[in-house]
Amino acid sequence: MTATTTLTARALLLDMDSTIVNSEAVVERCWRRWAAEQGLDADEVLKVVHGRQGWATMAALLPDRPMERNLADNRRMLEQETADTDGVVPVPGAPAFMAALAGLPHALVTSADVPLSDARMGAAGLPMPAVRITAESVSASKPDPEGFLKGAAELGFAPEDCLVFEDSEAGIEAGRAAGMRVVGVGDRAAAFAPTVQVRDLTQIRVEARPDGTLAVHITAPATETA
Repeated sequence: MTATTTLTARALLLDMDSTIVNSEAVVERCWRRWAAEQGLDADEVLKVVHGRQGWATMAALLPDRPMERNLADNRRMLEQETADTDGVVPVPGAPAFMAALAGLPHALVTSADVPLSDARMGAAGLPMPAVRITAESVSASKPDPEGFLKGAAELGFAPEDCLVFEDSEAGIEAGRAAGMRVVGVGDRAAAFAPTVQVRDLTQIRVEARPDGTLAVHITAPATETA
């Protein structure tokens, strides 16, 4: 028998990378190059890159390094990642999920900048939400909740009425810090105690109710953690 968990919200806030867009191949290529330049173990670097802006990851890995160098490297890597869309595809279920959200309150909340989010959403063939919070929109990177709080505010909803979709530790922490429930997408998310966790977006169905709320139906094998 198939079990279904239903969460009710008024708006959905969506991370991009590894949540609706699979860009893992590009991320790995770019960060392996950077790790080699710094003499760092690339496998260890890749464990912490997800969810944050690049400069924040660099600062965490090399705390004594001047921030000016991190910001310069971040700009260079954003240019590389924007130009490299080889292997960028939608997460399974993402096209139907995004189509279901057309006309409903939702926003993209990503650590990517505008050009990178344009490139990846375009390469994955996914529609860009009308409301988009990017690296340019915030003063602090995830796990700070600023991005999700700005997304909620731009949509006109209280934080507690928003449901976040995230894959990374930093993103899940940011969603929780914003006072929001979090759907963890992908295997990586399971370790960070999201409200519920799904393998991919094929397990999600969104229903718009007459009272203006959104019913997010999550089918097994979703695991409820909180």
